Amino acid sequence: MKEFRERALVSAPDTGSLASFLVESEKVAPNESAFSIAQPDGSWRNMSYKEFADEVRKLARGIAANGVGVGDRVGIMSKTRFEWTLTDFALWYAGAVPVPIYETSSAEQVEWILSDSGAVGVFLEGDEVVPTFEEAKKKLSGVKNVWVFDNGDIEALQQQADKVSEDELEKRRESVKPDDLATIIYTSGTTGRPKGCSLTHSNFMFEVDAVVAGLPEMFKGGNSTLLFIPLAHVFGRAIEVASVRARVRMGHTSDVKNLPDWLASFQPTFLLSVPRVFETVFNKAQATAAADGKEGIFNKAADTAIEYSRAQDAGGAGLVLKLKHAVFDKLVYSKLRNRLGGKVTHAISGGAALGERLGHFYRGIGITVQEGYGLTETSAASTVNRVSQFKIGTVGRPLPGTSVKIADDGEVLLKGPQVFPGYWNNKKATKEVLAQDGWFHTGDIGALDEDGFLRITGRKKELIVTAGGKNVAPAVLEDRLRANAIVSQCMVVGDAKPFIACLVTLDLESLPIWLENKGKPADMPIAQAVKDPDVLAEVQTAVDNANKAVSKAESIRKFTILTDDWSVEGGQLTPSMKLKRNVVMAENDEDVEALYAK
Repeated sequence: MKEFRERALVSAPDTGSLASFLVESEKVAPNESAFSIAQPDGSWRNMSYKEFADEVRKLARGIAANGVGVGDRVGIMSKTRFEWTLTDFALWYAGAVPVPIYETSSAEQVEWILSDSGAVGVFLEGDEVVPTFEEAKKKLSGVKNVWVFDNGDIEALQQQADKVSEDELEKRRESVKPDDLATIIYTSGTTGRPKGCSLTHSNFMFEVDAVVAGLPEMFKGGNSTLLFIPLAHVFGRAIEVASVRARVRMGHTSDVKNLPDWLASFQPTFLLSVPRVFETVFNKAQATAAADGKEGIFNKAADTAIEYSRAQDAGGAGLVLKLKHAVFDKLVYSKLRNRLGGKVTHAISGGAALGERLGHFYRGIGITVQEGYGLTETSAASTVNRVSQFKIGTVGRPLPGTSVKIADDGEVLLKGPQVFPGYWNNKKATKEVLAQDGWFHTGDIGALDEDGFLRITGRKKELIVTAGGKNVAPAVLEDRLRANAIVSQCMVVGDAKPFIACLVTLDLESLPIWLENKGKPADMPIAQAVKDPDVLAEVQTAVDNANKAVSKAESIRKFTILTDDWSVEGGQLTPSMKLKRNVVMAENDEDVEALYAK
């Protein structure tokens, strides 16, 4: 199939703005809990829609009192927290345009984003990001206002609300139309300087309404979610707005290292995450079971969960499989569900491929992970697996009202009301990706099956062409390699080389447990671990498993394990955990050449 369109369930808006969603939720359910806000003692304080709307309006009036006009851009640089969502809606209510910035951004990136967007102000989280802004502000004469969450500046702004009347604020809100700019999100970029994606209120409003209508099992009253992915990413922003729109109670945390504790406390009904979190939960559970001498039981339970899930697509499980599944549900699956809070039944995964094995595993333990696909330029999801239209191993069918087309060269093209009008101040880049007929060229390679389900097989610009002329999509191999418990990151190489090879880094959290299970020192130095025969054999096993997914010409022939892992802080990963291949290649060129040395 070359093209497929999903029938629209909602229409693009012809009035209002994103602030209208809050106004409507306040009107319909003023006393319903909108947010649970984490307290210093570990408890949660609920805030109703009426209380939240009042806080938003006071902050919006304070922002307006400080000279921020309708259409003015204002940066937000912070980790995921309640104040970000409060500020987002206050800026929209005041007619302004939020410009998100990852808290891990460098001073050069901060300077570029704020200067390119023409920002007149910026909200900063606290001491962790203020020094970065201080370094960047020398070239930011246009940024007149700087507010810091941790310094009490939200409250200070709200105290200035009396300087702008409620009527004036409502005039501001009502002056904003669907086609007006809602936000500029700078793509983190695997290469080059970030480009600003201009998203309108209409783009975001249609996206949110389509998601809410298409995923009713998640976005319905009484449900809840704990937001922990970055709000600087379009994925997090879309869920933030959708939760307010659908009246789903939402909490915030940026403490991913202690995520199980947060989930146990909040007990969300659904999650949204990148695949790495689901991989980590599985790998840690497997490693812990091995440390307790129960690796065999865990592996049997995992195989049963996968078999049980596959059976759902083939008429259902038989009696014997149902009994095995029931036993493992008490012994293993219930404990895994508790690690995710105990009430999660569904999850949205995006940003990279989850892999069929993990998809079946999670569905088999009672948590349906619904993979989706989209880009910043498409206001987040453009395809998604829905409960009524579900196929593990794909990123689903088009979101209602969206069209997908596969170009002759395999590139995925998207069209729909959520597709952006273009890049901010960059007509050349806009022309390169946005055709006159409205089709957005994603740069991803994929295929549509006979039922309209999309599979993403790689990036157009990341295709490796070996010396023998073989085209290789690295994502297929890398996704399977990262499924191994001791593998953290990996990068397939081989462009213009005689065969495919790979760079691998080790997972420093899982490795000590794995080493101990092998009768080796848990604190073995990483420089020694990368040469250890058992470690090398385990990575070879992971490579062999990955090679099963490709032809011999595409398979990994050699690998090398690096002593340093790749990270956002180190500059090898984008904040959305995508690999900066050019950076990794530049830093490890000698390691790559050594793989091909005779």
